[in-house]
Amino acid sequence: MEQNYLYTLAFLKRKDEILMINRLKSPWQGMWNGVGGKRLKDESPLDCILREIEEETGIVLRKDEITFKGTLSWNSDFIAQSSGLYIFVAELPEDFVYDNPKAVKEGILAWRKISWICDEKSIGVAHNIRYFLPTVLNDEKRYHYHNVFDKGILVNVTKIPLE
Repeated sequence: MEQNYLYTLAFLKRKDEILMINRLKSPWQGMWNGVGGKRLKDESPLDCILREIEEETGIVLRKDEITFKGTLSWNSDFIAQSSGLYIFVAELPEDFVYDNPKAVKEGILAWRKISWICDEKSIGVAHNIRYFLPTVLNDEKRYHYHNVFDKGILVNVTKIPLE
């Protein structure tokens, strides 16, 4: 994790579903996304994502229960306070119980099928997720995903292996 990005993003997976949040604020307001948020001063990306998961969902994970899966960046045409984020995945037990939908401060949490999240017809999902989520979930390697936006519209995503 050599970059110094401000944001973290996690995908909490249970069987063939991800716990997603329909965001109440920008970026991706009104869209389904993973959970996460901003790092505090001197906070590591791992410590940040564990704190954000607990704050947003109430789920408490240990460091060994979450995996760093890569980074994501974007050009200056995307509205955010940072130029990128760290991506994490946590595999929850198949019998993990989490009542939903659940309204929280950041939005509405609900389980969503991975196939629905990645379907190009699902216009309510953050537009870049379908380009990286299958690799994040299924590939042991880590990648950097660079997103290019033009007037707020995603036009390209490139995938580069991380060392």
